[in-house]
Amino acid sequence: MIIADSWIWIEYFRGTKHGLKLEELLRHGKIVTPNIVLLEIASKYIREGISRADIELRLKFIVAKSTIIEFDHELAIKAAECLLELRKHAKNLGIKKKPGIADALILAIARELKAKILTGDQHFRDLPEVIYLKNYEETLS
Repeated sequence: MIIADSWIWIEYFRGTKHGLKLEELLRHGKIVTPNIVLLEIASKYIREGISRADIELRLKFIVAKSTIIEFDHELAIKAAECLLELRKHAKNLGIKKKPGIADALILAIARELKAKILTGDQHFRDLPEVIYLKNYEETLS
């Protein structure tokens, strides 16, 4: 099972070489998207001036092509623990921008489902639950 985070969905909609990996997995694998990813994508596109109609089309596409995962109070607690872990991890990697709540929830869901996160988000680099696409640039060219 693969978890698609905001980063990979944005790459998919941009049509980048990284997005092609998600396209391949959509045809052959089970893709899971945490519901908070929909909010992150909508927020990014609104800031960029994308029309509401286009945002709705993209979000509806995600809902149609992947399983949307909600979270409950138990997962919220696990995500809070992951947030502290991710912030320490980011600091150790020398990343100045702190990981956010969405990143922590995505990691908690990955652990709960024993799934891999498909991403290029640097906060996730070197974690065992992650397929970090920026490490695989040469294989995607």
